[in-house]
Amino acid sequence: MSDARPGEPRSGELSKVGVPRPGELKVYLGAAPGVGKTYRMLAEGRRRAARGIDVVVGFAECHGRPLTEAKLAGLEVLPRAPCSYRGGEFNELDVEAVLARRPKVVLVDELAHTNVPGGGRNAKRWQDVEALLAAGIDVVTAVNVQHLESLNDVVEKITRVPQRETVPDEVVRRAQQIELVDMPPQALRRRMAHGNIYKPEKIDAALANYFRTGNLTALRQLALLWLADRVDEALQAYRSEHGIGGVWETRERVVVGLTGGPEGDTLIRRAARIADRSAGGDLLAVHVARSDGLAAGTSHASLARQRRLAEDLGGSYHSVVGDHVPTALVEFARAENATQLVLGTSRRGRIERFLTGSGIGETTVALSDGIDVHMVTHERAGGGRLLPSRRRTLPTVRLIAGPIAGLVLPILLTLLLATARSTLSLTSDALLFLLTVVGVACIGGVLSAVIASVTASLLLNYWFIPPIGHFSLNDPNNVLAVGVFAVVAAIVAAVVDRSLRLSRRSARATAEAETMSSLAGSIVRGGQTIPVLLERTRETFGAQDVELVERPPDGDGDVVSVPAGPGSHLVLHGAQLHSSERRVLAAFAAHVGAAVERARLADAAAEVEPVKAADRMRTALLRAVGHDLRTPLAASWAAVSSLRGSDVDFSPQDRDELLATADESLARLNRLVENLLDMSRLQAGALTLKLRATALEEVLGPALDTLPTDAPGVAVEVGDLEEIPAVLADPPLLERVIANLVGNAARHAPPQTKVQVFASALAGRVEVRVVDRGPGLPPTDRDRVFEPFQRLGDTDNTTGLGLGLALSRGLTEAMDGTLRPEDTPGGGLTMVLSLPFAGTADLLPLPLPGAALGGTQ
Repeated sequence: MSDARPGEPRSGELSKVGVPRPGELKVYLGAAPGVGKTYRMLAEGRRRAARGIDVVVGFAECHGRPLTEAKLAGLEVLPRAPCSYRGGEFNELDVEAVLARRPKVVLVDELAHTNVPGGGRNAKRWQDVEALLAAGIDVVTAVNVQHLESLNDVVEKITRVPQRETVPDEVVRRAQQIELVDMPPQALRRRMAHGNIYKPEKIDAALANYFRTGNLTALRQLALLWLADRVDEALQAYRSEHGIGGVWETRERVVVGLTGGPEGDTLIRRAARIADRSAGGDLLAVHVARSDGLAAGTSHASLARQRRLAEDLGGSYHSVVGDHVPTALVEFARAENATQLVLGTSRRGRIERFLTGSGIGETTVALSDGIDVHMVTHERAGGGRLLPSRRRTLPTVRLIAGPIAGLVLPILLTLLLATARSTLSLTSDALLFLLTVVGVACIGGVLSAVIASVTASLLLNYWFIPPIGHFSLNDPNNVLAVGVFAVVAAIVAAVVDRSLRLSRRSARATAEAETMSSLAGSIVRGGQTIPVLLERTRETFGAQDVELVERPPDGDGDVVSVPAGPGSHLVLHGAQLHSSERRVLAAFAAHVGAAVERARLADAAAEVEPVKAADRMRTALLRAVGHDLRTPLAASWAAVSSLRGSDVDFSPQDRDELLATADESLARLNRLVENLLDMSRLQAGALTLKLRATALEEVLGPALDTLPTDAPGVAVEVGDLEEIPAVLADPPLLERVIANLVGNAARHAPPQTKVQVFASALAGRVEVRVVDRGPGLPPTDRDRVFEPFQRLGDTDNTTGLGLGLALSRGLTEAMDGTLRPEDTPGGGLTMVLSLPFAGTADLLPLPLPGAALGGTQ
């Protein structure tokens, strides 16, 4: 799968201009943690080193696994770059050291890793790898499938674990080699149970959550399918590069041809069943839209319904342009490397098939050459009609048969009438010849009718008008009869030809309207980005490439350019369009221009949105300050004013009570001001953190001591925290986060219930859960609850500014943590606070939710 070509310099060698060629990238792709990616990567390095290649280890994360660590023996390991961040010490890949050492091959583990801020030149490790490749150094790396950007949301739905560290798919796709490290789910779970992946205290939780058999099976399938697509892309590139047009049946691809007729649903379902017979089979529905009216007589509603059906069955819908339907279908199938074509049997009747010759299905079978064609019967078979052509009024077979019929049919009629000359008059003979001319006109058009008319006139004159056997006319009445006969025949032929041409124009207009209606329907359904519209344009007009440029290119016979709005032009390469097709293209360009304008307006709206959000924040702040700050200020002011007054002689007990009121009100006012200041610092990115190893016992006690005592009957139960490792956090900020969470839970907990605080450690992170048995929170409000100045569910406006949860999430994320709400089993709300281990941020970036917490969850 290497991209290197014969005669080109290998990676690391100098090209003719003295610039090193980019290095080659090899990726070990794993379906899940623990399948052996790092082990295989190190084994690859040892094999290359044994062949005399200069190999160094830039970064390898062995996770304390003895067998993996043993593979480091005999390899040169470059020192890592130490760096400090928020009070913690970390080690990262030293890119400068690798560039200075300049080996032939460097091994770099954890491709999706996020570098510690300030620890190097790049934010992501994959960017470090690209820098090494650009310097001409080959790189061997490893990554799990859940870190691929395109699969991030899919993996989260399967495992319910958000993946914060991702790598763009394109980075991995550009690798010269991608090797899948595969292991059956049962074998991986056995490795886990034997302690070959995690430490013993984490095994049970991992097997019950992330490493469930269903999760591992789904991740394995994702890895296989993603790699199959990558292999397919490489195969298509190879076929294109070498001009291979034949079908290679490496993967089942089923193309179903749609006309928009009622049989389309049957064809799509049959094609889907064929595609489902092989794993990874593709279903492609294609409609040939022609300006000559192939789609005439069909409704857009039918095509739209069939498109939705194809997409619901996991297929894709395509629209192409072709003057000859069978050729367009076969060319599309070959371009997609399709293995099978599914078509419906002809809707034409037997007589029409006899008169018009082979239909689309028979012609497609003749052209397929290596593609299996399935002709599917349906209820409408034999009930349709043939549609006209644009460049010529009639099909080829009728253009050939018409002149022949114009010569042969009058002769046959003459032989027949010669036997009944004594019983039929000249008028009857002329009418029968006229009927023959009309029939020939219907078969072959005006030219055939003229040939039949001339032939019939000569035969009528020679065989039936005295003197018989001579081409002469003595009687004026006979002259008039032959003249009228010729005029009538010509008029009938012209009328027939005109009706066919009008039918052609009507069909062309219908086809153009249906094409535009299909495009408009796609845009109305949404999801049509500018690249998708450009691809749709390329497919519809059969172009090699379509691009949107500011200035039209210089004149070229294979380049078509049309305006697409102010300052934009839609350019098609490799397409030769007729005038009617250019009209349709202009409409496509208008849609593209409208999409560009919508994107510009969306960007402008996105720029305005922060201003609107700031305005909403300012309004909410003023509303909150107007009440929440005034209340404690008024209380403290009233207490102090009373103490200073001389008109009342307070007892020592009353003075102490007034002082306590003033102290409590000022303390509350101080907390509100601190929350406001911290929120403003968070939004401005100016909050200073002092991260260090922090034990939960260190902050939990002081946090509980700061809680208000206005929640009668609500107690706080704390689980055992002795076995919980220290987290990387700022102790005062973590104390405030826990105090806010517990205080919020206490406010919503019913009287005579407990707020429970438990913690667990798994996969390099500690999860603290604050559990209440209150009314809970609807799923629709789970994002709103973290917005500033929100009091969802609070009926008492004296509870604060509504900054507690918003500030808690902001402080948590500033400490590289997460805060999310969950339902409490049996009713209530659980706030889950997740923070990394102190000094082990790179242990394994795979938080596993749902672990056992404190023994009561």
